[in-house]
Parts: sequence; C-alpha cells; structure tokens
Amino acid sequence: MASMTAVAEPLLSRDRLSQARRVVLKIGSALLVDQRSGHVHRQWMESLAEDIVALRQRGVEVVVVSSGAVAVGRRHLGLPDGVLKLEEKQAAAATGQIRLAHAYQDVMAHHGVIVSQVLLTLGDSEDRRRYLNARATLDTLLKLGALPVINENDTVATTEIRFGDNDRLAARVAMMCGADTLVLFSDIDGLYTADPKIDPTARLIPEVRELSPDVRAMAGEARPGVGTGGMVTKLLAAQIAMGAGCAMAIAPGKPMHPLQALTEGGPCTWFLPSTTPRAARKKWISGAIKPLGSVIVDAGAVKALRDGRSLLPAGVTAIEGDFQRGDAVAVKTADGTLLGKGLTAYSAEDARAIRGRQSSEIEDILGYRGREELIHRDDLAID
Repeated sequence: MASMTAVAEPLLSRDRLSQARRVVLKIGSALLVDQRSGHVHRQWMESLAEDIVALRQRGVEVVVVSSGAVAVGRRHLGLPDGVLKLEEKQAAAATGQIRLAHAYQDVMAHHGVIVSQVLLTLGDSEDRRRYLNARATLDTLLKLGALPVINENDTVATTEIRFGDNDRLAARVAMMCGADTLVLFSDIDGLYTADPKIDPTARLIPEVRELSPDVRAMAGEARPGVGTGGMVTKLLAAQIAMGAGCAMAIAPGKPMHPLQALTEGGPCTWFLPSTTPRAARKKWISGAIKPLGSVIVDAGAVKALRDGRSLLPAGVTAIEGDFQRGDAVAVKTADGTLLGKGLTAYSAEDARAIRGRQSSEIEDILGYRGREELIHRDDLAID
C-alpha cells in the first residue's frame, strides 16, 4: 500500500514551493479555453500571470506547458465538436497556437516578462541530440529571464510520435530541464480514493509516496471535454516525474490565482519522490547507459572530480573511442582505473583537439564557442 497522509496539512504546499528552484506548470485546456467560443479566459490568464511573477520574484524559475491550441483553433476554423482527424487537429493547432502564444505574451508583457514559445514532439525527448538541444535552449531561456511556454508540436507530429496528452509532455519537460517541482493544474482537486462525482464518500489523498497498484486503481477514465488527459495520464506523468526526482502536484486550477492558492495550502495531491533530480540523473548516468568511449584524466583532474567539480579539457590526457556530443563516456585514470561515467559536451574528434588545453582556447581551436567543461559535474557520476 502506498504511503499516504490521512489528513491535509495547510503548510505542505507552501513549504514545498518555497523550497523549489525550478517549477514546471501545466495548464489544461478546460482551464484556459472557453469550450463554446474558443476564446481564452483572459481574466484567469491575468491572475495566473500575477502568480507566476510572484514566484519568479522569489527566485524560482518557471516553465509553462500549455494546452489549448487545438481548442482555440478549431472554433476559429469552424471545425465540429468531437474527435478530429489528424490533419484537422494539425490545422487547428497551427491556427490556435499563434493566438495562444499571443495571449501569453500579452498578459506577461504587463509585468515586463518576455515569453518564448517552444514546440516539442515525443521524438525531441527520445532522440539524444534533439533532447540535448531542447534542454540547452530551455536552460538558456531561463538564464536570460524569459518564460518558456511549451506545447506539443501538433502540426508536424504523427500519431506514432505524439505524446498524446500534455500531462506526460509536462513530466518529460520537467525531467528534461531538471525541474524539482511539477504542478498539473486541472479541473480536479487531486487524486481521490474514488471518482467524487460518483462516490460521495470519496476523499482527497493529500500525499502519495509510491505509485502502488492500489493508487493506480484509483484512476478513472478521462471525462469528455476539450482536454485529452484524465487521472490515468496524470499518474503516468507522476511516474515519470518521481523517477526523475521531481515532486508533482495535481491541483485545482479553475479559481483565480491558482498558484497562489496552492502556495497557501489549498487542496491538492502531492506525489513525492525518494530522491532529488540531480541524484536521479546521476544514477541514470551511472547505471542505465553504456559508454561509447573513454576519457583519460591526469592526477589533478582526479582530485577535482572527487571534490565534485567538472572535468575541464586541461585535465584530459587522452581520448579513446568514437562518440558524439551527449554520448556517455567512461572517465579513467592514467592506469586505467574507472572513476565514473559522464555525458560529454564534445564529440571525440573535438575532444581530441582540445584535450590538455585551457577552456579559453576552445573557440580558437574549434572555431565555435562551446562549453568550458568537457563534462559538466551535473552530467558526471563518480563511483
């Protein structure tokens, strides 16, 4: 049986969000778009914008994963209710996405926040090169103070390469950008012991620490409406997030200022991982991927790595194997002792060119400005 808190504690949400470093917010279609008119709920969006600004002012980085493009676009194109053909859905997304992005840009501009649109497909999270490029783009946008607003790229995705719902997309984004908190705002309060619309005795579960069969059995089918997700997809998102060391909340989003309500201890369900994003990532690097080459380091680099620092080109004496940027490599001492594994920021060819050199020389040697580290400490698992 999963570990579950029987009674709500008003400060749980506040404490968790106050400790967050990077938060991903998922906004469902039912919250964002009027189903009949296809217009966005402007007043609600303005209240959300105020909440996001308040969170950013506390030093928290925020990423938004937004549904709603298809719901907006289908009304403007005059498409009927019900399930759309793939090409109709793509046309609706193409029409609605520009309107949705403009709405986000407009409400955030009042607070001096730049909005950046990012469209992803399932393939972007599974192909290593595209994953790294997307991760680097999100990191850069956040460092520059922008608010990334992400949606699935419906206009190019086929049935075979779709996430299918933005709950799982949000969880993949949280994993991709190393977020420590994911909030799924929806039209429900959280996970109940049964469907509260059917069973009046159903009670809200404030906290889940393990996705046991009992917990999974509490998920019902998706209810009809503009959204494609249901509790089943939210639990799948929780599985992804918790595996990446990211806490996840399912919280009601219909009231004005939904994020403020969550920080003040409003109703929700928290899914709590047993590890941190950094520890989960290092565990994955250490045990889940096969090295495609080796990096041999000198004694100074050995000490630096064991002290928790990154691997710089200056400490590298040799490169073995053939690998590309983002591939896993073994890190070894001069006598062949395995220190650990890491994800390299350079291909084998480029790594050979810069080994033993200062980071300030990289641009002159390679002709482009890459990372200062051959392997960043966050991408390195030392045994």
